[in-house]
Amino acid sequence: MEILFSFLLSFVFSVNTMVSNSNVNLQKIFDENKITGSVTIYDYKNKIWIYSNEEDSKIRRLPASTFKIPNSLIFLEEEVVKDENEAMEWDGIKRYIENWNKDLNLREAYEYSALWFYMKGAGKIKSEKYKEYLKEFNYGNQIVSEKKNSFWIDRSLKISPEEQIDFLINLYEEKFMLSEKTYKIVKDIMINEKTPEYTLRGKTGWGREGAENIIWYVGYIEAKENVYFFAVRIINASEERNSYLLDFRKQLTMMAFRELGIIN
Repeated sequence: MEILFSFLLSFVFSVNTMVSNSNVNLQKIFDENKITGSVTIYDYKNKIWIYSNEEDSKIRRLPASTFKIPNSLIFLEEEVVKDENEAMEWDGIKRYIENWNKDLNLREAYEYSALWFYMKGAGKIKSEKYKEYLKEFNYGNQIVSEKKNSFWIDRSLKISPEEQIDFLINLYEEKFMLSEKTYKIVKDIMINEKTPEYTLRGKTGWGREGAENIIWYVGYIEAKENVYFFAVRIINASEERNSYLLDFRKQLTMMAFRELGIIN
């Protein structure tokens, strides 16, 4: 009995130490790079939440383009597009991202984060239908504003890092009332990187709330026979779009993974 108690005590201590060390190490990434924000990670196998800033992980902000994950699920279920290869016709308006200026299919629109594609598709879905899906997904505050074609960027819909991860876990486990085809396609287009060591799925996002840039990277990585769900959010007070931070969010995520030993 004493041996069992000693083992359990040792296990609890080691887990708590790991989480405590993770908090210190992950926050150090932000401090050293003079960045405000947080990284939240969920260790699926061990059922452990790891935070750089637990308080920030519970604060809701606009999802911006990270909403392209649920939007892609909805587009497929509502047959806005039949699959990832069906193209949507470009409206002919030249935009600042060159890859947007052509007909795009779902796979390309997701990869290029083409706002016009998702706004056009959203126009084919009724507000009440969107509300049903947001309730099914338990997605943030579940608010669909009058601007139905852009409610995920107009500061009405908001979600926290923890809620982002809860949604992703349910997507991974296929808990929603969606078709097998929809799950398969979206999980495939979500792949950002695939190596012998890991498979990384995710979506970036950027939007503005007042004078602040809200910069996201959310998803999950399959590595070392485990799955780690993550939500990185950087808050930058600036009147301009910060290109450096848009690039750095992925680097920061990989730094966190290495700090935790998720990848080498």
